[in-house]
Amino acid sequence: MSDALKHECGIAQIRLLKPLEFYKEKYGSAFYGVNKMYLMMEKQHNRGQDGAGFASIKLNTQPGERYISRVRSIAQQPIQDIFAQINERINTEMTAHPEYADDVQLQKKHIPYIGEVFLGHVRYGTFGKNSVESVHPFLRQNNWMHRNLILAGNFNMTNVKDLFGNLVELGQHPKEYTDTITIMEKIGHFLDASVTKIYKKLKKEGYTKVESSPLIAERIDIAKILRKAAKNWDGGYAMAGLLGHGDSFVLRDPAGIRPTYYYKDDEVVVIASERPVIQTVFNVKFEDVKELEPGHAIITKKSGEVSIEQILEPLERKSCSFERIYFSRGSDAEIYQERKQLGKLLMPEVLKAIDNDTKNTVFSYIPNTAETSFFGMIESVEEFINERKTQEIIAGNGELTKAQVTEILSERSRVEKIAIKDVKLRTFITEDSSRDDLVAHVYDVTYGVIKPEDNLVIIDDSIVRGTTLKKSIIKMMDRLHPKRIVVVSSAPQIRYPDCYGIDMANLESLVAFQAALELLKENNSYDIVEKVYKKCLEQVDLKDSKVVNFVKEIYAPFTDEQISDKISELLTHESVNAEVKIIFQPVSNLHKACPKNLGDWYFTGDYPTDGGNRVVNRAFINFFEGNKERAY
Repeated sequence: MSDALKHECGIAQIRLLKPLEFYKEKYGSAFYGVNKMYLMMEKQHNRGQDGAGFASIKLNTQPGERYISRVRSIAQQPIQDIFAQINERINTEMTAHPEYADDVQLQKKHIPYIGEVFLGHVRYGTFGKNSVESVHPFLRQNNWMHRNLILAGNFNMTNVKDLFGNLVELGQHPKEYTDTITIMEKIGHFLDASVTKIYKKLKKEGYTKVESSPLIAERIDIAKILRKAAKNWDGGYAMAGLLGHGDSFVLRDPAGIRPTYYYKDDEVVVIASERPVIQTVFNVKFEDVKELEPGHAIITKKSGEVSIEQILEPLERKSCSFERIYFSRGSDAEIYQERKQLGKLLMPEVLKAIDNDTKNTVFSYIPNTAETSFFGMIESVEEFINERKTQEIIAGNGELTKAQVTEILSERSRVEKIAIKDVKLRTFITEDSSRDDLVAHVYDVTYGVIKPEDNLVIIDDSIVRGTTLKKSIIKMMDRLHPKRIVVVSSAPQIRYPDCYGIDMANLESLVAFQAALELLKENNSYDIVEKVYKKCLEQVDLKDSKVVNFVKEIYAPFTDEQISDKISELLTHESVNAEVKIIFQPVSNLHKACPKNLGDWYFTGDYPTDGGNRVVNRAFINFFEGNKERAY
């Protein structure tokens, strides 16, 4: 993605099902869980670079022994920073106490971070300050072991205001107005209530307070707590939690917006945001890693008993398609094929744009994450060329000379590495002053491979704001002096804000929205904008279930092609000499390529939860009023 776009976070959870001595004997270290968690988090580095956090729990500790450890970082390389701190502490303890070397129980008792239950998180902050206090996992502490709650998630809630109000109505006084704190306190409230209820019952049964503690751990019903806590949540989420005594869970939203995968054998239970992460770290087959169904939670009790329970009634499945287009690791077997298919399906429009002139067309991609879609596009180019070769040879009726046949057969698609990103330069650009000239040089181009009669086709993952295209990429491509520059987006036009985790909060920054406004002006229809604003205002006090996405009316008068052509105009700087055309993937093709991930609200405005319609209308109100606040 040529535009910088922050993304939802990644979670990793590991529960060891055997005593630590087992891992020491089989794998050579009682730090097996810590080591695996490091790999799990590094393999999801693509999901978050603003911060990272790690927490662990030791099972069956004695009173006075520390059983929860947590470390968080917002360093430039937060994952490495976290595990450098962990390793330093472990090495210090092991060096100072040689007697720990062969005694796993001494290691567990005296060295932090060594335990049986682990939770990791990598973060992209969608809003707010990037302070260490904003980094997951969050910790809700209590002297009762069962009431300690550690929470981390890949999520965004659309109805934080309502959820916050619910907490106040319950008599709580939340310390922050954020969805993470709100969710944690919501779960914590029902956890407290459950522990209190169980204790009262045990007291009636004649148990002392000391005797009650292990029985409370056995009787806590995590599924029941989650059902009560999540009843009114509206958003996309994969919510992971640990309880102080050792129970753990991961809950996925009812529409399956945010991804969640798990693997279990007799040694471990593993949950992560991406399938290939688990495959790679634990060396297991594709089919062994399961997807957690929407609205369900995977729950592991302190005893090691694992269950998958429905917490919320599943909605129509609308898993995020952006995961498949861009965010998730392309090493996933299904995602790799889907991205290739996205490239293939674009070829009819690409051929139309270049007048079928593949001989005078150079194909390339930008950035590197578009490479897989590029492979699919080139396969289609080769198929087209081979079909034309066949037709030309057939048309020759056997009268072609050997030289003519050789010339026909020698045609290949012209593939070149045209753009190379200068990461160091991009990192350097932090100030707005003189920014445009610096941004224009974020990419280097390859000279000497483009002729004046050539078309240059560049495929990108998606085009969100178009800023980098206008200020950098298209200008740099034009330096090669092609006849025509065709920029191809493997994703459809992004028309609406996301409210479930991806950092696309306002409308006015979306180039498709800008294009629609320009078309309204040109067609003397700009009064539609005020009409939509008034309709949105009329819905402010309605229940979410009654709210309609009226922003669709901004796009309704125009075809996809009209908006694409206007985007081409908007992103072509006046200094560019080449003809510029931008092609977007049709939504219908997206669904063909990614049939299991039909979440497309940022393209269509069809939000999977009621709160989404309220968010998009609020975003439009903010735009109209010049309000820079976020819509959620």
